[in-house]
Amino acid sequence: MTKLSKRQKALTAVDREKFYGVDEAIGIVKGNATAKFDETIEVALNLGVDPRHADQMVRGVVSLPKGTGKDVRVAVFAKGAKADEAKAAGADVVGAEDLMETVQGGQIDFDRVIATPDMMGVVGRLGKVLGPKGLMPNPKLGTVTMDVAKAVNDAKSGQVEFRVEKAGIVHAGIGKASFSESDLKENFTAFMDAIVKNKPSGAKGKFVKKVAISSTMGPGLKLDLEEIAGA
Repeated sequence: MTKLSKRQKALTAVDREKFYGVDEAIGIVKGNATAKFDETIEVALNLGVDPRHADQMVRGVVSLPKGTGKDVRVAVFAKGAKADEAKAAGADVVGAEDLMETVQGGQIDFDRVIATPDMMGVVGRLGKVLGPKGLMPNPKLGTVTMDVAKAVNDAKSGQVEFRVEKAGIVHAGIGKASFSESDLKENFTAFMDAIVKNKPSGAKGKFVKKVAISSTMGPGLKLDLEEIAGA
């Protein structure tokens, strides 16, 4: 008889039809994260919205109380004193027209982009490059701001952006497999609260239709919506 690997055993142990409680699901997903790297714990939601309509768009940011466990690289478009402020706050890349040329040349080695309002004329020329990657700065997300130090600190200390995709899907990482179950639960709760608070005016009927949790390499578990407040 062929011997099953740890990952295969994890797959066979998960009931694909069962709806799990949040605590149980986090425990199973964390326990099944046996890869040689620190797997990300991910949440995926199916929302009752059609993002093709402006009044059904779901987009926002949430600061995860226990952080993401990820080293976020931040680029800032700023000049003068604001550029100095960004560097002092720990921004990885700071520039203006020179940074625009670097990005146009295909060099994008950052995860978040912040810009001062006066730089949006320059950043706007990068819409076709940054837009598809979800990197365009946005005042509503706090990434177009004069307070670049706060924006850099927020980005590096556990702030997660979320945006609904086609078919009403939203997904985000809420931590690492090395996190404690209680820390993952706290981050999960903060993320779900942010989604529910961002329910758009055009959403009709049930807003949160499905929620699943998984690790990077592990199987997904469906969650019992009755346990999730506001869903």
